[in-house]
Amino acid sequence: MDIFEKVAGNMGPLGQYADQGYGYFSFPKLEGDISNHMYFRGKPVLVWSLNNYLGLANHPEIRKADTAASEQFGLAAPMGARMMSGQTSYHQQLEQELAAFENKEAAYLLNFGYMGMVSIIDSMLDRHDVVVYDSESHACILDGLRLHIGKRFVFPHNDLEKFESQIKHARKVADLSGGGILVITEGVFGMPGDLGNLKGILQFKEKYGFRLLVDDAHGFGTMGSTGAGTSQEQNVMDGVDVYFGTFAKAMAGIGAFVASEKRIIKALTFKMRSQIYAKSLPLPMVVGSLKRLDMIRTHPELREKLWTIVNALQAGLREKGFDIGKTQSPVTPVFLQGGPIEATQVIADLRENFGIFCSVVIYPVVPKGVIMLRLIPTASHTLEDVSITINAFAEVRKNLDAGKYATGGIPALADKF
Repeated sequence: MDIFEKVAGNMGPLGQYADQGYGYFSFPKLEGDISNHMYFRGKPVLVWSLNNYLGLANHPEIRKADTAASEQFGLAAPMGARMMSGQTSYHQQLEQELAAFENKEAAYLLNFGYMGMVSIIDSMLDRHDVVVYDSESHACILDGLRLHIGKRFVFPHNDLEKFESQIKHARKVADLSGGGILVITEGVFGMPGDLGNLKGILQFKEKYGFRLLVDDAHGFGTMGSTGAGTSQEQNVMDGVDVYFGTFAKAMAGIGAFVASEKRIIKALTFKMRSQIYAKSLPLPMVVGSLKRLDMIRTHPELREKLWTIVNALQAGLREKGFDIGKTQSPVTPVFLQGGPIEATQVIADLRENFGIFCSVVIYPVVPKGVIMLRLIPTASHTLEDVSITINAFAEVRKNLDAGKYATGGIPALADKF
């Protein structure tokens, strides 16, 4: 078979809807300043799909810092990879401040979160080592594990009984192979919004002798008394051996970091292929991240505003009888019943008739027959936004329950593509 024929003929579970939904359900274009109110296809919409948790994306102080750094350095500096010619004092300063914020000895900047996590796993493990990981781990973790040629064992999401069963097995295998054990989980799981049971996992650490890596992309900046993340929220910062956070969520930027003991970070800086062979993070992004971290540390009111909106939205949805699962974080899923046809009609109704833009998730990410609407509250939202959204969701549920979406009660979308 010609490789082009195979690639073009297998679009994957998401690509199967490419022709029907491109530009509307997939790759939609939100326009205007990043905010709770933007434009979609020329119409104003109330947006709940941006991971701009603290509202920093368009904060005046952030915009000022980004602009000043761009004017001073341009977007090219520094040229080259960190190891060769891309090292700067600003990169080192950001790493030192992140390490201190996470109560770790050292930290290392990463150009992107996804590739960074893949490379962390690849760099830490060899064929003798064993991995135990949560079944709902992010795709970047799963892709990192594909590079691991040693044994790996998965446990059902947050199931500590099954976790102990798997860690027992891992201990036996590691003892025979002469390797170590790495446990991987998330701080905040990005779809259901619940927290990884870090405290529960760590109660087995001394007995079975493993190291714990936590992906806290959605927890960094949002969870804990100072925003240091889920490990701080659960009071287990010292128990987390390797902490991973991204700048793409609460920091409203690009890039990521890993924090751990000095000896581990030193080893990673010389082994992570995703950084050794990649251009250094541009200075405006590094200087901008320094400002963002400072805002997280010195403006707790941003996190307080976020949680005011989170609590109002989640309490209001529950009061209206909506199923929002077991979320313990700002991530707010709303579970409805229906298939792909109903899902498209629900989203179309929300966008076209209620002016609300949120993301929709269907099978295979969630079980067949389930529609998950995913809301991301931010410090930019208002209590009025919350009220408008809850009322709109109530109306949409009435239409869904009445079968209007299954029978084409909402105008066809063909003319919108």
